Amino acid sequence: MQLLEPAFTLGVEEEYLLVDRETRDLVIDPPAALMEECVKQLREHVSPELMRAQIEVGTPVCRSVSQVRDELRRLRHTIAEVSHRFGCAPVAVSTHPFARWLEQKQTEKERYSALTAEMQATARRLLICGMHVHVGIEDPELRIDLMSQLSYFLPHQLALSCSSPFWEGEDTGLKSYRLTVFDALPRTGLPEQFDSFAEYEPHVGVLVNAGLIQDASMVWWDLRPSARFPTLETRVMDVVTNIEHALSLVALNVCLLRMLYRARIKNQRWRVYAKMLINENRWRAMRYSYDEGLIDLARGEVVDYAELLQEIMEYVEEDAVALGCAQEIDSLRNILHDGTSAHNQLKVHRKALEDGASEHQALTQVVDWLIDETVNNI
Repeated sequence: MQLLEPAFTLGVEEEYLLVDRETRDLVIDPPAALMEECVKQLREHVSPELMRAQIEVGTPVCRSVSQVRDELRRLRHTIAEVSHRFGCAPVAVSTHPFARWLEQKQTEKERYSALTAEMQATARRLLICGMHVHVGIEDPELRIDLMSQLSYFLPHQLALSCSSPFWEGEDTGLKSYRLTVFDALPRTGLPEQFDSFAEYEPHVGVLVNAGLIQDASMVWWDLRPSARFPTLETRVMDVVTNIEHALSLVALNVCLLRMLYRARIKNQRWRVYAKMLINENRWRAMRYSYDEGLIDLARGEVVDYAELLQEIMEYVEEDAVALGCAQEIDSLRNILHDGTSAHNQLKVHRKALEDGASEHQALTQVVDWLIDETVNNI
């Protein structure tokens, strides 16, 4: 029996860091009134995160990328406007250029306290932010099947999202340092491969029954079946500073899933490769973003990223038209032209040093660029 086509609805979560407009450092203990006002205006679409210097927003269920654009603009604008009243600004970035995790304060919440009690320093240093994209796929068996196939493209999506080149004042040499922090936790990284939802559930059940996790929401893979919604949730990407770049990546994510679904109903599927090979591309995306290419696993050789992107865009051309996001897919090329947030942060830093700034002054200029890109270019 042929499956009904999934709804391919969208929900996007973004995590921001709150910085002090004077010092450009993180606001270690923002006033309770700031979050209260955000909740008053955005209700369930805003929430605190593990660190008090973090804030998370989530769109409602959206029927199109265009609707996601409207919602993310509204959310970013509201957080920026409220934060400004308290001398703060949100920055859509996965790591702060110079803040130190040891100086941060944790949000008082039972779930977070339990997490740090179990994970210790690996949780206390989670001063990182990401962007999560939910795509509505009602059939659980289809979610598992598409999860295995979409895994191939996770490094390609990560490469275009990188926004974490700095950590505690150091140029790490990576475009996405965030994942080196997150990967210290268990149940992270690439998803396991299952033949069915019936196979996936008992594996999660072992951990739940053993008392190790409360539920599947504590499985933090780069891509997972959501524990709360009938969605497939992509979690590999850094939070994207430029909102238009973020929307292009949202469009790419949903178009890839629709492309894989179209193949399935023709009794075709994307080849599922070994995790060790996909992990190699994941590392290359973390290290270089798109600068040094990724492995085309079918060819067995490293290929220029622009060539790979062109191929992907051709694969999903039909899907972009059907989903009304052809413009956002075309705009993926802009990320290669403009540079990711990581590229631009490093460019600002390098230029400041060349102009005679001290290291701290240069990093402060990076924060200024992040504020402007997050708040003023909505």
